[in-house]
Amino acid sequence: MLQAYFADMHIHIGRDMYNKPVKITGAKSLTLTNILKEASRNKGIQMVGVIDSHAPAVQQEIKQLMEQGSAYELDNGGIRFEQVTLLLGSEIEFYDENCKGPIHVLCFLPTLDMMERFSEWLTTKMKNITLSSQRYYGTAKELQYKVKELEGIFIPAHVFTPFKSMYGKGVHQSLTEVFDPDLIDGIELGLSSDTDMADQISELHDYTFVSNSDAHSLAKIAREYQEILMEEPSFQEFDWALHEVDGRKITKNFGMNPQLGKYHTTVCSNCLTQVTYKTEQCPNCGSKKIINGVFDRIQELADAKEVTRERPPYLYQVPLEYLPKLGPKTFQKLLDRFQTEMYVIHHATLKELQETVPEKLANAIMQMREGKQTIHAGGGGRYGSIAQSNDS
Repeated sequence: MLQAYFADMHIHIGRDMYNKPVKITGAKSLTLTNILKEASRNKGIQMVGVIDSHAPAVQQEIKQLMEQGSAYELDNGGIRFEQVTLLLGSEIEFYDENCKGPIHVLCFLPTLDMMERFSEWLTTKMKNITLSSQRYYGTAKELQYKVKELEGIFIPAHVFTPFKSMYGKGVHQSLTEVFDPDLIDGIELGLSSDTDMADQISELHDYTFVSNSDAHSLAKIAREYQEILMEEPSFQEFDWALHEVDGRKITKNFGMNPQLGKYHTTVCSNCLTQVTYKTEQCPNCGSKKIINGVFDRIQELADAKEVTRERPPYLYQVPLEYLPKLGPKTFQKLLDRFQTEMYVIHHATLKELQETVPEKLANAIMQMREGKQTIHAGGGGRYGSIAQSNDS
């Protein structure tokens, strides 16, 4: 068994502001090849998921990498590129007659052939398969059945965000209003929640939690991730870890403090005044544009008196780019010394850091590791922030 880092089952290939495919070039572009290089060479993770894999252009790029000898399919599912395994995924939005609002889900398939068959089926259910998170016209259960027919994994995405999520918008009280609970393989917490918050809802105790980020830039890859005990980084091993088969399991979840999320508190999106849950009109500016916070929504749904399964620890961590005054040159110095961001975040000693960067920044990295940052909670679509330390 080995401990593998698995991050970002939730990466979109580069898109423009209108969610249309764009022609992107350059070393920092969010293309499939650059995602794999960043994950393998700089981030130090062993598995990464890309959820535009249903798009023909992405499939073509995968085939090109395989033809060049840069990538190959694993016997147990997934595509290996250098030191990282790619899981082929698709994020889908649906809004069937059982929903009170749209919901996003993640569908992962073991092979490129299976994903191509899934794409062919989706063309009969979507208006434009080339775009990210496209609206699927059919029922959630029909989608679940198709994923299972193709031996795939089905996971509701970022389940607490106020928009386009299971609890944020899609159901009144229970996932059973929309889904077949037996065909759900895991629950994606995203940035909005940690384990303790989600476990206040008893129906979630049956599922493994995955902590992943919806990465829209290379720097944000591995903002959230998990450490998994498995034989090898492959689709089958990940599937078994979700269901804790023969010792495979998630051993640690890593993620940012949920207070740093954009929707932690209930806020008027017009003037950013914090208000009480389900306020209809802002007492400060009179706006009715109120975005209800994840913390408050979970309190509304909470029904668990105790947690019925043992959970791995959820450890708060923050990507280096979030630290005040850590610029690209300093970031490169850290990579030159320690090779990967994961090593800097979790393993570099204070002495090693002080030898590489200014002492104030070295102390900030250690405080981040120990969860000692002062956080200003986010809400209303604005991320929370980390206060700059006064330590010298």
